[in-house]
Amino acid sequence: MLQNALTIRHYQKLTDSLVELWNRGYRHDELRMFVDGYIAALRHASVLEPFQVHRLEEETFRYIHDPSNFEMPLPQPEVDYY
Repeated sequence: MLQNALTIRHYQKLTDSLVELWNRGYRHDELRMFVDGYIAALRHASVLEPFQVHRLEEETFRYIHDPSNFEMPLPQPEVDYY
């Protein structure tokens, strides 16, 4: 579980971006490459402690492997009330 506020913000940015990329037609291999680049940039910039980057990476890959995160919700049918 992520506990650092900055790490959580990065997680939210990453997962929002992953869903957006998925909806634009990118698939798992490309999403992994995106995450790898993001994580590499965080490590290079020393924005977070190394253990926080590692936890962020683990949580993000767990997010990618959960298919329910990329399902499109079905629209609810409209009900006519007479």
